[in-house]
Amino acid sequence: MRLILSLFASLTLLPMLSTPASAQIELSFYGGSQSSPHSRVSGQYPGTGANYNGLIGWEGKSFAPPPYYGARATWWRRPDLGFSVELTHAKVYAPAAERNAIGFTDLEFTDGHNIITFNITKRWNERFGSFTPYVGAGVGVALPHVDVISSNGHTSFGYQLTGPAARLIAGIKYDLSDRWALFSEYQFTYSSNTAKLPSGGTLNTNIITNAINVGVSFSF
Repeated sequence: MRLILSLFASLTLLPMLSTPASAQIELSFYGGSQSSPHSRVSGQYPGTGANYNGLIGWEGKSFAPPPYYGARATWWRRPDLGFSVELTHAKVYAPAAERNAIGFTDLEFTDGHNIITFNITKRWNERFGSFTPYVGAGVGVALPHVDVISSNGHTSFGYQLTGPAARLIAGIKYDLSDRWALFSEYQFTYSSNTAKLPSGGTLNTNIITNAINVGVSFSF
């Protein structure tokens, strides 16, 4: 997790190095409720090379440790147009019956299913008084913590760069002052994941998340 936080901190500094006096930096932090629909998991079974394939009804468990959260640094190049880097720490757990059916005693991305994207955001400042609606989209990578144990004892436990990711955002912000604001938003993420398992095993799956976020932002 330190690697992910260090990467995010480094990326947030990039726009600040060349920010004109008229631009604005906004730091946003959020939590919320995240869920993931069913997706198919397939690959080669560790140690045997046999193929496996199953439909998993992922569980999000947003408030169980470690909780779901995210952070975003936005460089507002114009009052209505911004560019940002964002980290979302999502989670997905495979239910016991479904993971056992394809030969796994543990199958989860829970520290977490980390999505890192570069976004572009459009906002309509104070369109409704102190309320500012906004939309955004981004592309990036998935960097999940792969927690997988096969029934024959092979264990995978660590961060892997598993593939491309994308994000859509729609939200509204309420200004508390010139610097502080509260916001609520809907977020959709998609990632295509190919993870390496021990002894020649592989795991392929596409993960979608739907989240309702609430958070606070600070501008300077």
